[in-house]
Formats: sequence, structure tokens, C-alpha cells
Amino acid sequence: MRVINLTENSSTYTANVYFVRGSWNAIDDVNTLVDVGRDSKIIERIDAVSGGVGKKKIDQVILTHSHYDHASLLPLIRKIYDPVVYAFSPYLEGVDYLLKGKENLKIGDGMFEVIHTPVHSSDSICLYCEEEGVLFAGDTPIVIRSSDEIYDASFIEMLIKLYSGNIQKIYPGHGDPITEGSREIIHVSLTNMRRAKAKEMSKRVCYGSGT
Repeated sequence: MRVINLTENSSTYTANVYFVRGSWNAIDDVNTLVDVGRDSKIIERIDAVSGGVGKKKIDQVILTHSHYDHASLLPLIRKIYDPVVYAFSPYLEGVDYLLKGKENLKIGDGMFEVIHTPVHSSDSICLYCEEEGVLFAGDTPIVIRSSDEIYDASFIEMLIKLYSGNIQKIYPGHGDPITEGSREIIHVSLTNMRRAKAKEMSKRVCYGSGT
């Protein structure tokens, strides 16, 4: 699998746009954009990338959520490349298939699980390939440095699953990819979430006892 950030060094405020293709450009690989952002210069970069002989340049688009910095360019991408579009949000125009979570989608030459993570937004998803150890996180807060915020139990379970499994590379919606120490970073996040939960329980006990 090869992952290319099409918005690296962009001068426009935009989310990262990842072009994902198979390692060998095989005919059955699925050329994919994870998010489309809002910088039209990605069109030149898409056209400059080898997507494989006799293949569509972009087979599919998967949106991690519908915020403007991740989805604004969707009409132009559809017009030029005519991809199949997946998203969780039912309110976004131009989506062919609505995701519910737990689907398995082929991206490049890897199979990814769709994980609904309604933390940053109600329609946020992550995409996880166990075999490759790759996670596309969108704006889901995988790196949690504070122990002050309470997170839903299902989100904690997701991070535990990643920590227990094969997690090697994290591609966030903003900022640089995490290509080293991913497991350790998730461990720190889990520790901070548990501390936040413990603080909350302590407060409840104090308030409940009237002290």
C-alpha cells in the first residue's frame, strides 16, 4: 500500500487529502481518496500520480466526516473523476453509499474496517487495516494529552482494540502522519482517559457523600 498526502505544504487551509493505491498498481487495487479537502491544487497532484495502466485515476472517495475542510472539493472531484463516494453523513450531497460503521472496504490493496467514532462530530469515522497496521483517523482525537475530558466507552474500546492489535501508522486529518511509536501514543491516550474517568468518579463520590 502506498499513501500520498496530496495537500502536504498546501497554502490553503484544508484537511489532509490522502491518495491511497496498491503497492504494485494491480488491476484490482482500488485507487482511493480519503477526504477531498478544499485545495484545488490536488487535481494537478492526482494527475501526476501513477494510478495503474488501464485503471481509473480515482475509483472511490471516502469522507471521514462532512466538515468543509474535509469535503468542500467533492463536487469538483466527482465531475472530473466520477468516483464512488462513501460517507456517514446523510446530509452531504454527492454521496453514493451511506456508511453505518463495521463495513469492510478495500482501499488500495488493503481491507479496511469502517469504525464510527462520533467524538469530533456525529458523522466521524476512522478506517483501520489490521493487516497493514494503518489507521486513517480524520479528526478523531487519537492523541489525547489531557486527563480532563470524559470520552464515551465505545471510543475507549476502539483505542483498546488498536492498542491490542497491529497499529503502526496513523494518518490524521491535520498534521503529520505518525509512523513511529503509534502504540505508545495510544497507550498514553488510554491512560489519560482512564485518569479523567477516575477523577469523574471521585467527584461523584464526594458529591454523593455531601463532602
